[in-house]
Amino acid sequence: MLSIRNASVVFDAADGSRVNALENVSFDIPPKSIVVALGASGCGKSTLLNAIAGFLPLTSGEILLDGRPVEGPGGDRGVVFQKDTLLPWATVLDNVALGLRYRGVPRAERRDRARELLALVGLQDFATKPPYELSGGMRQRVGIARALATDPKILLMDEPFGALDSLTRETMQQLLVDVWSRTGKQVFFITHSIEEALTLGTEILVMSPRPGRVIARYKADFVRDFAAAGDIGGVLNDPAFGQLRAEIRALIHHPTQTRTAA
Repeated sequence: MLSIRNASVVFDAADGSRVNALENVSFDIPPKSIVVALGASGCGKSTLLNAIAGFLPLTSGEILLDGRPVEGPGGDRGVVFQKDTLLPWATVLDNVALGLRYRGVPRAERRDRARELLALVGLQDFATKPPYELSGGMRQRVGIARALATDPKILLMDEPFGALDSLTRETMQQLLVDVWSRTGKQVFFITHSIEEALTLGTEILVMSPRPGRVIARYKADFVRDFAAAGDIGGVLNDPAFGQLRAEIRALIHHPTQTRTAA
């Protein structure tokens, strides 16, 4: 269980002013769930993810992973960024195995683990390729495999599909759902897309413009239908999907009331 309790982040701006990026954010990420934070630019989504990753300290509040405070980066949290951070001079296999190398895992063992993960994301035939020979979607698959290499308790995903074309994005969403179904990992995912949030989230958090606050929470089962059917089409055509999409869209454009929805 990952728990965020009254998390607030205040920045000192270059002009000497104080910027309230996050304000009293509280929620849990239970095991085997995908919690998606959704909101317009500047609502604090990335700030929140960076705090969970341990890259950014909270001004107040706390983040607990299995009851222990998050005080910095750690192998118990895997991060996938919007833009891949692969090493261009290393092979795909060695990129996936990088975290295990830093942990001192023997070469043969870490390469075996990397091959297993490349098979999981459908890239077993590209192990010896350099990243620059791969498409954008394939590089993000490598990033997901690398984030999973240390067997983290939670996967943190910072708009990982935002720069991809619509068809590749759907393929990557399917991949994430498949990986989640097979591994049961907790996932915290941030996005600007209402459709993506509803497609992937077991819970959706709608965040307000600065200061970032959670103004609504929605439970959703569309991702389980997606996983069972293996096709996004049925989900997108579900009348309940359209109704909830319209409700969330209205809330984002008119964030005047904090509420919780089931």
